[in-house]
Amino acid sequence: MELKQIVSTNKAPAAIGPYSQAVVAGGFIFTAGQIPINPATGKVEETTFKGQVRQVLENLKAVLEAGNSSLENIVKVTVFVSDLSKFSELNEVFNKYFQERPPARSAVQVSRLPKDVMVEIEGIAIVRE
Repeated sequence: MELKQIVSTNKAPAAIGPYSQAVVAGGFIFTAGQIPINPATGKVEETTFKGQVRQVLENLKAVLEAGNSSLENIVKVTVFVSDLSKFSELNEVFNKYFQERPPARSAVQVSRLPKDVMVEIEGIAIVRE
Protein backbone atom coordinates (compact mmCIF):
# COMPACT_ATOMS: atom_id res chain seq x y z
CA MET A 1 0.00 0.00 0.00
CA GLU A 2 1.32 3.40 -0.96
CA LEU A 3 1.78 5.98 1.76
CA LYS A 4 0.40 8.72 -0.44
CA GLN A 5 -2.06 8.83 -3.31
CA ILE A 6 -2.06 11.56 -5.96
CA VAL A 7 -5.47 13.11 -6.72
CA SER A 8 -6.30 14.52 -10.12
CA THR A 9 -9.56 15.65 -11.74
CA ASN A 10 -10.51 17.51 -14.88
CA LYS A 11 -13.36 19.15 -12.91
CA ALA A 12 -10.82 21.59 -11.45
CA PRO A 13 -7.97 23.48 -13.10
CA ALA A 14 -4.94 21.38 -13.96
CA ALA A 15 -1.76 22.01 -12.02
CA ILE A 16 0.28 24.77 -13.69
CA GLY A 17 3.59 23.48 -12.39
CA PRO A 18 5.32 20.41 -10.97
CA TYR A 19 2.77 19.68 -8.25
CA SER A 20 -0.42 17.66 -7.71
CA GLN A 21 -3.94 19.03 -7.34
CA ALA A 22 -4.05 17.13 -4.05
CA VAL A 23 -2.40 14.31 -2.13
CA VAL A 24 -4.10 11.82 0.18
CA ALA A 25 -1.99 10.62 3.10
CA GLY A 26 -2.68 9.50 6.66
CA GLY A 27 -6.46 9.73 6.31
CA PHE A 28 -6.35 13.34 5.11
CA ILE A 29 -6.40 15.07 1.74
CA PHE A 30 -4.07 18.03 1.30
CA THR A 31 -5.00 20.27 -1.61
CA ALA A 32 -2.79 22.54 -3.62
CA GLY A 33 -3.83 26.16 -3.63
CA GLN A 34 -6.81 26.67 -5.90
CA ILE A 35 -7.25 29.84 -7.91
CA PRO A 36 -10.39 31.02 -9.72
CA ILE A 37 -9.75 29.39 -13.08
CA ASN A 38 -12.88 28.02 -14.73
CA PRO A 39 -11.90 24.41 -15.51
CA ALA A 40 -14.18 24.35 -18.58
CA THR A 41 -12.35 27.23 -20.27
CA GLY A 42 -8.98 27.31 -18.51
CA LYS A 43 -9.43 31.03 -17.92
CA VAL A 44 -10.10 33.40 -15.05
CA GLU A 45 -13.58 34.64 -15.89
CA GLU A 46 -14.79 36.09 -12.59
CA THR A 47 -13.89 39.76 -12.18
CA THR A 48 -15.31 40.41 -8.69
CA PHE A 49 -13.69 39.30 -5.46
CA LYS A 50 -16.77 37.35 -4.32
CA GLY A 51 -17.07 35.72 -7.75
CA GLN A 52 -13.45 34.62 -7.56
CA VAL A 53 -13.93 33.20 -4.05
CA ARG A 54 -16.96 31.21 -5.26
CA GLN A 55 -15.01 29.80 -8.23
CA VAL A 56 -12.09 28.87 -5.97
CA LEU A 57 -14.42 27.05 -3.56
CA GLU A 58 -16.06 25.20 -6.45
CA ASN A 59 -12.60 24.13 -7.66
CA LEU A 60 -11.66 23.09 -4.13
CA LYS A 61 -14.91 21.10 -3.87
CA ALA A 62 -14.13 19.24 -7.13
CA VAL A 63 -10.61 18.33 -5.99
CA LEU A 64 -11.87 17.13 -2.59
CA GLU A 65 -14.60 15.00 -4.20
CA ALA A 66 -12.00 13.42 -6.51
CA GLY A 67 -10.08 12.46 -3.36
CA ASN A 68 -13.11 10.91 -1.62
CA SER A 69 -13.81 13.90 0.60
CA SER A 70 -15.96 17.04 0.58
CA LEU A 71 -16.18 20.64 1.73
CA GLU A 72 -18.02 19.38 4.83
CA ASN A 73 -14.92 17.38 5.78
CA ILE A 74 -12.48 20.29 5.61
CA VAL A 75 -10.72 20.85 8.90
CA LYS A 76 -8.40 23.74 7.89
CA VAL A 77 -8.15 26.23 5.04
CA THR A 78 -5.55 28.85 4.31
CA VAL A 79 -6.75 31.80 2.28
CA PHE A 80 -4.34 34.06 0.42
CA VAL A 81 -5.79 37.40 -0.70
CA SER A 82 -4.34 40.34 -2.55
CA ASP A 83 -6.41 42.80 -0.49
CA LEU A 84 -7.34 42.03 3.12
CA SER A 85 -9.87 44.85 3.11
CA LYS A 86 -12.11 42.34 1.27
CA PHE A 87 -12.29 40.23 4.46
CA SER A 88 -16.02 40.87 4.98
CA GLU A 89 -16.75 39.79 1.38
CA LEU A 90 -14.73 36.63 2.00
CA ASN A 91 -16.87 35.93 5.06
CA GLU A 92 -20.09 36.46 3.07
CA VAL A 93 -19.14 33.75 0.59
CA PHE A 94 -17.77 31.43 3.28
CA ASN A 95 -21.04 31.72 5.20
CA LYS A 96 -22.85 30.25 2.18
CA TYR A 97 -20.41 27.35 1.73
CA PHE A 98 -19.75 26.57 5.41
CA GLN A 99 -23.05 27.14 7.21
CA GLU A 100 -22.46 24.50 9.88
CA ARG A 101 -19.22 23.42 11.49
CA PRO A 102 -16.90 25.72 9.52
CA PRO A 103 -13.22 24.77 9.26
CA ALA A 104 -10.38 26.48 11.02
CA ARG A 105 -9.11 29.25 8.77
CA SER A 106 -6.17 31.57 8.29
CA ALA A 107 -6.33 34.53 5.93
CA VAL A 108 -3.15 36.22 4.76
CA GLN A 109 -2.62 39.21 2.48
CA VAL A 110 0.06 38.61 -0.14
CA SER A 111 1.62 40.98 -2.65
CA ARG A 112 0.75 38.90 -5.71
CA LEU A 113 -0.93 35.62 -6.70
CA PRO A 114 -0.61 33.46 -9.84
CA LYS A 115 -2.28 34.99 -12.91
CA ASP A 116 -2.84 38.15 -10.83
CA VAL A 117 -6.01 36.70 -9.25
CA MET A 118 -7.44 38.14 -6.04
CA VAL A 119 -7.66 34.91 -3.99
CA GLU A 120 -6.12 31.46 -3.59
CA ILE A 121 -7.29 28.83 -1.11
CA GLU A 122 -5.73 25.55 0.03
CA GLY A 123 -7.36 23.03 2.32
CA ILE A 124 -6.89 19.97 4.47
CA ALA A 125 -9.82 17.59 4.83
CA ILE A 126 -10.64 14.21 6.28
CA VAL A 127 -11.01 11.43 3.70
CA ARG A 128 -14.17 9.32 3.93
CA GLU A 129 -13.61 5.72 4.94
